[in-house]
Amino acid sequence: MSAKAHWEKIYQTWLPTEVSWYQERPDLSLRLLNTAGITPEDPILDVGGGTSVLVDYLLDAGFSQLSVLDFSATALQQTRARLGDKASQVQWIEADVTRFQPPQRYKFWHDRAVFHFLTEARDRANYVQVLKAALLPESYVMIATFAAAGPQKCSGLEVVRYDAPKIRAELGEEFELLEIQHESHVTPKQAEQKFTYFLFKYPG
Repeated sequence: MSAKAHWEKIYQTWLPTEVSWYQERPDLSLRLLNTAGITPEDPILDVGGGTSVLVDYLLDAGFSQLSVLDFSATALQQTRARLGDKASQVQWIEADVTRFQPPQRYKFWHDRAVFHFLTEARDRANYVQVLKAALLPESYVMIATFAAAGPQKCSGLEVVRYDAPKIRAELGEEFELLEIQHESHVTPKQAEQKFTYFLFKYPG
């Protein structure tokens, strides 16, 4: 099964509130976005946004340049349906992030739990290449992955777990690590998953 088919099946099988990564409120993402000083006029890309409610909170806060990227057309359609008329205020992008050709550049790149699924070095290198092409000068990157002591698999797929030295080695010296936050995420089935959130600045 292809990666795209895998994720389509996940979103066709489970409700948005049933997937293991579901959050009722993305508090840590919102806090780090605020730490970066992102304003409602700044362009933001939510990579792997799927059925996340981050876009709901950002729209309610008046953010006007929002883009959500996901592999799964099903996930994007579910989120558009949830938002109703507000969905027209968002750019929806169905794409593999490792092959993504950014239509614009962004001030804030948000990735909660996509990067750790890239188990092949080639895919990680492509991700970083896309990342650099997608960022404005003096922009910010938030990547959240399973922590070094976190799960080894998610949704039946192997993952790569990260600490600060490991993710810095992947992104390269151009990215300045500003902040690290740890999260014990509790899934809808009451399992605990340890995440680490990394906030970087990219000078461009």
